[in-house]
Amino acid sequence: MRNRAAAPALLKVDRLSRSFGSLKVVDGVSFEVADGEALGIIGPNGAGKSTLFNLIAGTLRPDAGRIEFLGRDVTRAPAQARCRAGIARSHQIPAPFDNLTVFENLLVAATHGRGKRERDVVEACGDILELTGLLPLADRPGRSLTLLERKRLEMARALATGPRLLLLDEIAGGLTEAECGELIATIRALRRSGLTIVWIEHIVQALLAVADRLLVLDFGKTIAQGEPRAVMNSPQVREIYLGIEA
Repeated sequence: MRNRAAAPALLKVDRLSRSFGSLKVVDGVSFEVADGEALGIIGPNGAGKSTLFNLIAGTLRPDAGRIEFLGRDVTRAPAQARCRAGIARSHQIPAPFDNLTVFENLLVAATHGRGKRERDVVEACGDILELTGLLPLADRPGRSLTLLERKRLEMARALATGPRLLLLDEIAGGLTEAECGELIATIRALRRSGLTIVWIEHIVQALLAVADRLLVLDFGKTIAQGEPRAVMNSPQVREIYLGIEA
């Protein structure tokens, strides 16, 4: 495994803030993610996790703060430009094109996300189908998939854009323990390929199986960040996130 301390920062988030009316949802959040690292983000509902992802992916603009990716300031860059630069994300609720096949779903993501012709991305899409366990379902329409299969397709569509940074938003939510284990195995394979991952998840055990570090948010503020088990043993985190009195 590479030395994370020596790895350059792929993503830098500096004092990022976003409000909706009088409600400050993200409040001065700062962190870095090294190239090849896996960062897990946890926090109670309403902590600002998904809003943070929207800011990083470019579907929301921050009120203050700065985002750097690959050493470039992308704070004001549109979402499509960030995608083509190498930032991809999944969403909590998978929304495939129901009338397209699994393979066609990937082709749409790859051609639009990479800005390339269909014939130039066919092979890459086939590789992603194999990696995510969807190859046997390549000709199935999106509407026919189970929840686990839809989750896999949501992740595969993000991968089809050719990212350097993959943002996973509660990808394990709603799955059984066995299904969650299957998904973790796939995400571990992505890590071994060198992909950098930032993963929001309520299922902490899933994160502990993958993440190098954890970052904890509460009411939009960073409460803790560091080595996963040390963070989870913090009295403040246990009280805020787990509801256990310190």
